[in-house]
Amino acid sequence: MQNMRDLLRGSLGRSLRTFSELDRLSAAWPVACGPSLASHAQVLHLDEERVLHVRVIGAEWLQQFQRMRSALAGDLGRIAGVRIDAIHFEQ
Repeated sequence: MQNMRDLLRGSLGRSLRTFSELDRLSAAWPVACGPSLASHAQVLHLDEERVLHVRVIGAEWLQQFQRMRSALAGDLGRIAGVRIDAIHFEQ
């Protein structure tokens, strides 16, 4: 199952190459954190310091996203082909 997931992530990354960095990150978001969790947050922007800003809907979800911060940054960067140095979650 993991091999299939890796294959799909690689395929998505290749198909996103023509989009802007923000569009690539937005498209990769539900793949990186799963569609259910992704529905509780929205990718806002990537700033000049390579910090991705994400709005989280609901305080109860904020802690969940914060615990996954470094794994999400790594997965998003790999899938979207965009360098992310950090993720900032806000409500």
